[in-house]
Amino acid sequence: MPAIYEAQNLLQVVVGVTVFGMMLWALIDCARTRGDAFAAAGKRTKQFWLLLTGGAALIGFIFMFSPFSIFNVIAVVAAGVYLADVRPAVKSVQGRGGSSTHMGPYGPW
Repeated sequence: MPAIYEAQNLLQVVVGVTVFGMMLWALIDCARTRGDAFAAAGKRTKQFWLLLTGGAALIGFIFMFSPFSIFNVIAVVAAGVYLADVRPAVKSVQGRGGSSTHMGPYGPW
């Protein structure tokens, strides 16, 4: 039985570190994005998303070794909303990503 507990603990640590990495990715991407792009995309302000993703990353760091706590789940949802909804909208406004038209230097391909 101790081998099962060790495997569960290892899986929990792997999930915690992976989720924390996702939260850091959201925070770093938000920090690198221009502030006016958020308003142009019709999203909340950059400061709002920096606070939200920063808080999520802080919670992810605190609960890294217990990733299934309710606080960490809420933080994952916050970072996931940024990555799945806000980031593509902001990138399409900036002209980077967000489109799948396969444009080359001389037109579509």
